[in-house]
Amino acid sequence: MTLLRRLLRTPEGTIGLFILAALFIAGLLAPIISPGDPLRIAGRALLTPFSDPGLPLGTDRLGRDVLAGLLHGARTSLAVGIAAALSAMVLGLFVGMAAGFAGGLVDETLMRVVDAFQIVPGFLLALAFVSTIGVSTPVVVFAIALGTWADPARLTRAQVLSIRERDYVAAARVIGMHPAEIAFKEILPNALPPVLALSATIVAGAILTEAALSFLGLGNPNLATWGSMIAEGRSVLRSAAYLSVLPGLALAITVLGVHLFSEGLTKVLGSDGGSR
Repeated sequence: MTLLRRLLRTPEGTIGLFILAALFIAGLLAPIISPGDPLRIAGRALLTPFSDPGLPLGTDRLGRDVLAGLLHGARTSLAVGIAAALSAMVLGLFVGMAAGFAGGLVDETLMRVVDAFQIVPGFLLALAFVSTIGVSTPVVVFAIALGTWADPARLTRAQVLSIRERDYVAAARVIGMHPAEIAFKEILPNALPPVLALSATIVAGAILTEAALSFLGLGNPNLATWGSMIAEGRSVLRSAAYLSVLPGLALAITVLGVHLFSEGLTKVLGSDGGSR
């Protein structure tokens, strides 16, 4: 039975996977459904939803298509969230593996660095970094990863400390296997499942952080983002609440989908661990 089939047997995994698949499809089809620049003027300003067939979700204060913003915003949110989570996971795995496998002074030094990053809230760290370096998509991705890599590093270290004392690792040492080969062939594959389950939570946090930075005007101004759309609707919240409500709903549904997917993945990986 494949991992996907086991995931689909959990209600959380099924719902979460369906939501994420719908978002991915919407993001992929955004250039087809709403071709061109989503930030261009598309019609009369503050056109209410369903009043114009060509602009089904209306327009914002500048006359930009809300549907185009939502679709292209999905691409931005998912791309930034996945890229930031992947960067954080790679850095966390590398540091956690090095600390847990080497031990001694290397472990102590790396863990003190991890502690230093965990003391500072991730959003404040990302906010300070973007404010100092400047606004661009790579900077935003790196800033988010900088605030989230410590948790996978600590979890990886804990897994490595447990696995490195097991019999099959000792047997690998006895037969003369190189330490790097032991780390990547024997330890890493067994330490990876709990860290992968954590990755979905990191994606959700990265999406929220990107939206918060865009809401504060620290996102890429050349991209349509849900955070900037929510911020754009603040000034007309009473007369055109849909400008903030629609991207807010999209953001909430995305985070819910990631959370449910993470719950389903945790159950599947937990059952795998229990069966072994």
